[in-house]
Amino acid sequence: MRDIEMFRLDGRQAIITGGAGMLGFEFAKTLSAAGANVILVDIKDTCVEKAAQLRKEYGTKAIGIPTDVSNKKSVQNMVNQVLREFNTIDILINNAACQPEGFSDPIEKYSLKVWNKVFSVNITGMFICAQIVGKQMIKQRKGVIVNISSIYGIVSPDPKVYENWEYKSPLSYSTTKSAVLNFTRHLATFWADKGIRVNTLTLGGVFAGQNPDFVKKYCEKTPLNRMAEKDDYNGAILFLVSDASAYMTGSNLIVDGGWTAK
Repeated sequence: MRDIEMFRLDGRQAIITGGAGMLGFEFAKTLSAAGANVILVDIKDTCVEKAAQLRKEYGTKAIGIPTDVSNKKSVQNMVNQVLREFNTIDILINNAACQPEGFSDPIEKYSLKVWNKVFSVNITGMFICAQIVGKQMIKQRKGVIVNISSIYGIVSPDPKVYENWEYKSPLSYSTTKSAVLNFTRHLATFWADKGIRVNTLTLGGVFAGQNPDFVKKYCEKTPLNRMAEKDDYNGAILFLVSDASAYMTGSNLIVDGGWTAK
């Protein structure tokens, strides 16, 4: 298969964690347009309303399931509901992340409670979802998992970019996003013979009305001289979850406007 049909997802079921968020919902629209039935998983119950939007716009069987990805029972209940509705799970996009109060505090004042909360969602939640969904994919002998990382999992934030903004990208974020990379490689290696492909999608910063000084400095460090728009990653996610990437596993696809090339 070497034509545009390799990007189609007709009849496939895709779970997207953090599905009610800005990027998660962009991913959901892209997969829905390609024919997938999308399950929006999010701590926020707005995922139910957003699933209704997908059904109306794309004619899919999209559903929203409020879920705490850091809670194994909550994730198991979600997966059980998905299997009752659809019988199979073909795609898992581990996109959920959190920014609790105190997320941006300096290292020397960083709360252990906040640190643990970030890890509970960004890494432990990813593990729980992969473990439970992976069991179903092993039964099916097929499945695709994409774990979302960040450029700050590869390089350190530049403190100068954040000088005139109260927000600072914290150590907890960089550490968890770095962990995603080897989490992916390990799963890809051990599940390859079970028909499961696992890859990372590493993203650059997305423009969302941030501090103008930050945006200016960020753009100056980026070869394409701009932040990403929220839909700039849709082509990459479709490639990774579709048959177009059938010979790809354990890899890290970096889409960052050239930030990490410098």
